[in-house]
Amino acid sequence: MFGSILAALTAPLFTALGTSVSGAEAFGFVTGALCVWLVARQHIANWPIGIANNVFFVVLFAGSGLYADAGLQIVYIALAGYGWWQWVYGAGRRVELPVTRTTRAEWYWLAGCGLAGTAGLWLLLSRLTDSTVPVGDAVTTVLSLLATYGQSRKRWESWLFWIAADLVYIPLYAYKQLWLTALLYVLFLALCLFGLRGWLADLRRAGATRPRPAPDPTDAGRAGGPTVRAASARPVTAGAAAAEPAVGPAEPEQP
Repeated sequence: MFGSILAALTAPLFTALGTSVSGAEAFGFVTGALCVWLVARQHIANWPIGIANNVFFVVLFAGSGLYADAGLQIVYIALAGYGWWQWVYGAGRRVELPVTRTTRAEWYWLAGCGLAGTAGLWLLLSRLTDSTVPVGDAVTTVLSLLATYGQSRKRWESWLFWIAADLVYIPLYAYKQLWLTALLYVLFLALCLFGLRGWLADLRRAGATRPRPAPDPTDAGRAGGPTVRAASARPVTAGAAAAEPAVGPAEPEQP
């Protein structure tokens, strides 16, 4: 049964731009576009749709000699499970995970892993496989992994990694004559710009609406000024204010 499904996915489905398009590439196009659109909309369904996309791309890339990209899809599936859990439970008690910025420590970690991963993967592909594009395959694989990590944590900078990866993917797939997939990544690039704008707007909106901490009433005393006593929480109406005697300087007692 598995063999028949694999044969159906690798068989030519139609011809586009003078090149035959397999079922895996066609279904990868549809699920990939839908997945990125759902991510931009911060919809939880992006994760299961993305897993389906990864399965189709494993078949497509393995048959095209893009071995790192094929292996990357397996990693994507594992990361999708992590990201799915993070989006549901990452903020605690099923509260929606907010969009946040990448921390400085994360930038250092991402830079180190990115450089080491690219160098290691390039050596692996150039020496142990017949890949004709070891550098491009390594760079796009590492950028995609960094982007997926950021996406799972809802870091808005993850879109920057996706954009960088797409700019390399488009000519890479065109070189491999995967024209429909190259077109898909042009669409991905446009959706990434849409997602970047939307997540950044959410980030700024969250920063504008975040409540500021109340001032400590003892701060003035510590600074050398008079200590201010906190006002009563009971609201004072106009009638109540009129009923209470005004406090002013004491008048001298009449003899």
